[in-house]
Amino acid sequence: MTGQEAIIDVRGLSKSFGDKVAVNQVNLKVHKGDIFGFLGPNGSGKTTTIRLLCGLLTPDAGEGQCLGLDVLAESRRIKRQVGYMTQRFSFYEDLTIRENLDFVARVYGMSGRKAAVDEALHQLGLEQRQHQLAGDLSGGWKQRLALSACMLHQPKLLLLDEPTAGVDPQARRDFWDEIHRLSGRGITVLVSTHYMDEAERCNRLGYIAYGHLVGEGSPQSLVEESGLVTWLVDGPDIHRVADELRQFPAAEQVVPFGNRLYVSGTDEKALGQALRPLMQQAAFHVERTEPRLEDVFIRLMNTSREERW
Repeated sequence: MTGQEAIIDVRGLSKSFGDKVAVNQVNLKVHKGDIFGFLGPNGSGKTTTIRLLCGLLTPDAGEGQCLGLDVLAESRRIKRQVGYMTQRFSFYEDLTIRENLDFVARVYGMSGRKAAVDEALHQLGLEQRQHQLAGDLSGGWKQRLALSACMLHQPKLLLLDEPTAGVDPQARRDFWDEIHRLSGRGITVLVSTHYMDEAERCNRLGYIAYGHLVGEGSPQSLVEESGLVTWLVDGPDIHRVADELRQFPAAEQVVPFGNRLYVSGTDEKALGQALRPLMQQAAFHVERTEPRLEDVFIRLMNTSREERW
């Protein structure tokens, strides 16, 4: 269970670049020990928000604290107390793992650098590879190096910007196991991701679209509050059936998975009427099922687009 101490507590956070509003009046509270998943389409404002929180960008408007420090007046101190992992691998590929970590320790001005690097190598299982060049590492091992560098100065908050992009499923699973171990030690994590299986491993989620935070809560509460009704359709010629169902306004989402369809909408009665002909055919099996998190986020994105235009 997470603590009640707010590690991030910001209100009205906004940032524009010229005429483009990247972040618009975002209110966000993340508690100690949370694994907070930050989701949204490309260009939605996720990266800009993370950079505002860690002091790399200055907000145009808004107020609040990160690690108890003012995001406007104390951004320099915030930068030194968070671990920030960028989307792209940003280490020297012609240096070894150990040399890269030692360089980061020097940047932070850490005393006892060798001991700190030794501990970081041990924590992420990098000891056997410490003399390997960073440029020769696979995506998963580069990811471990980046996380080790984030943890060198023992931050209480990790801000991870799409850290698992481009790595294989096993490496992603190992990475998330490590994130949960860190959370168990009281470290707070805010992580942006596009993967729904990763979103389900967070205890709280926020969905941002067009710079607005349009949904926030636990994965289960977001599903329950979405208003979506979902049916599972199993039967023959499923792609033809999908095209036919898409003609009904009540079938807001029709998503094929193999020989099955997930059909979702918010008008329960009208959606049931659209599916009734299939229910009356022996060749088809139609049953209610739980809405998926992916369906919820697609609905949030579509609703945000409609409100925007």
